[in-house]
Amino acid sequence: MLMVIVILLICGLVLGSFVNALVWRIHEQSALLEKEKLTQADKVRLRRLSISKGRSMCLHCGHELATKDLIPVISWLWLRGKCRYCGARIPDTPLAELLVPALFVISWLWWPYVFAGWAEWAAFILWLACLVGFVALILYDARWYLLPDRIVFPLAVLALGFRVLVSVAASSEWLTVLLGGLWGLVVLAGLFYVLFVVSNERWIGGGDVKLAVVLGLLAGGPLASLVLLFVASLSGTVAAVPLALQGKAIRQARIPFGPFLVAATVVAVLFAGSIVDWYTSWLMHV
Repeated sequence: MLMVIVILLICGLVLGSFVNALVWRIHEQSALLEKEKLTQADKVRLRRLSISKGRSMCLHCGHELATKDLIPVISWLWLRGKCRYCGARIPDTPLAELLVPALFVISWLWWPYVFAGWAEWAAFILWLACLVGFVALILYDARWYLLPDRIVFPLAVLALGFRVLVSVAASSEWLTVLLGGLWGLVVLAGLFYVLFVVSNERWIGGGDVKLAVVLGLLAGGPLASLVLLFVASLSGTVAAVPLALQGKAIRQARIPFGPFLVAATVVAVLFAGSIVDWYTSWLMHV
């Protein structure tokens, strides 16, 4: 148990550091690709921004970072949040580097499925990959109020794979489990699409509708999707009320809903079964 937690912490720290770079590179690449015509300098910059081949660099001076600058959390603290080469403030914080390993460990400790075979282990690994994508979405949506397709679409593939593996692990009940995930998708994405159309994008954005497909598959059923929606709405409201009380200008400020959806999905996947059982038992005794 302890060894698994240590491995998850180390992998989470490394992947959390990768998330910071991923989010910034996707945003910078998107900004360049929006130009009608790329200059030679733009093409060179695109190559440097390559997620698979580009070297880590300072966001301000462009200096390539040494290995000692890339140690998760420790490097940021040692440098006091400033670039070693130009002295500018590092916009990335250790938030992602700490959040990813924390989610990894929480998932391991409260995983709702029994590790009885390869399918369960593979599903857990895909879930961890989804968590990395979720943290990337949280950072991106919090900074730029956008849920990019370049993150959401791969997450959809991972979520589908997760649902298939959980269905395989269910053995004789595989069809019920698979259909439950599809119904979760229909309920959540369908509701989001209706809100998107009715409000003319004022209440919810197109990115949220696409993300709902991913979240519905992961949730695993209509009831779990409703738990997800309730938790996301409640947490979003709790966050918005203090801002609304501060004044009209702040009440009109945009609040990204993606982070609340992601947090609610973690709650739904890990605890929806327990929450539904508790609520059902409570109703029977009222």
